[in-house]
Formats: sequence, structure tokens, C-alpha cells
Amino acid sequence: MATGTFQFNPDRVAHFEVESWKSYYDHTWFKLLRLVVALIQEQFHIPFPVSLLAAFYTVRASVKWAPKDHKEGDKAAIRADLEKFYRLALRYSGLKFDPAKVAELEYQYWVDHRRLSGLPEKAPFIETMTALHAAIFGLTLDQARLSGVRRVEANTVLDTITAHTSPNPVADWLRCEELLRQCYSSLYETTHVAGQKNHVTA
Repeated sequence: MATGTFQFNPDRVAHFEVESWKSYYDHTWFKLLRLVVALIQEQFHIPFPVSLLAAFYTVRASVKWAPKDHKEGDKAAIRADLEKFYRLALRYSGLKFDPAKVAELEYQYWVDHRRLSGLPEKAPFIETMTALHAAIFGLTLDQARLSGVRRVEANTVLDTITAHTSPNPVADWLRCEELLRQCYSSLYETTHVAGQKNHVTA
């Protein structure tokens, strides 16, 4: 379970993540690398220069994922890079999770997002995202539910921007960041409440 000692700033994580999304969809890969370095330093406390290696793994996975027609070898390589990233996150964050399980959930999140983009039914996507957050932060599915919902809401707004159906992309990028802020604030508050309860009952 969560220890309550894991620290991160939800506002900064949300900001770096939404800026990373912009770079991913613009295919500005070197800028994405720089932003992901900042993101994972903030979120998982991976120090430089190891953070550069960790960012390389996740950006390389993103580059391989960007084309919609994947070969089986590409899928295996994406999963392998995600697992390498999460092994580094495990080493420096102080969190306790299974890197292989978390990498598989991350990959499934990418699959669900692409498969359900533009569709009204998001329940499978929410389930995957909730399971991912629960696995990373040592929470129950109920504890991670709100963060999963907010994250999928952010992705849904993102889809209107990337599909060029948003009436106001500037406002919707800000909305994405606000939803991500709510997502990470929920995770931060829940992990610390859970940690305090564990400390009291220990």
C-alpha cells in the first residue's frame, strides 16, 4: 500500500504532461524528450542523467506507437521500452509496484485510448487507467477511480483537439491541463491519506 511519503507537485506534473502531449502530436520528438525528462524528474524523482535514459525509453516507445499499423515486433518492443522505463521509476521513486504489470497496463491504456477515440463509451478505458494508477501508487481500484475518470476526461478533450473538432483548441488545452491537475491531485491526496492510515494502524 502507499506509504504517504511519496511527494510530487500535481500542478507541475499536469503542466509537463500536457506540454508533452502537444509535442507528441506535433511529432517534435527532441522537445518531447526534454519535456519527459522534466516530467519524470518531478513525478518519479529520477535524477539526471538517469532521467535522460528513462525519458529515452518512453519517447522511443511513443515514436514506435505513433504509426497506427504496428507489427508484432513493434508491439513487443514498445512493451519492453515501457518496462525499462518503469524499472527506473521503481528504483528512484520509493514506490512499490511490478514494472512488467505496470508496463502492460500502460500499453493497454495506449490501445484503449486509440481504439475508443471519438466514441462515447469510455468504460474500458476508465477501467484500464484506474488499474494503472492503482498499480503504480499502491491503491485500491476504488481509491484510484476518480483519478482514472479525470485522466480519461482529459484524453477525451484531447481527442477533440487532435481530430480538429474542438471549437476552441486553446481553451481545451487549458481544460486538459486542469483535468490532469485534478487527476494528480486526487492521487496525491489519496496516497497520503492511505499512508497516514497505514501509519496509525501499523
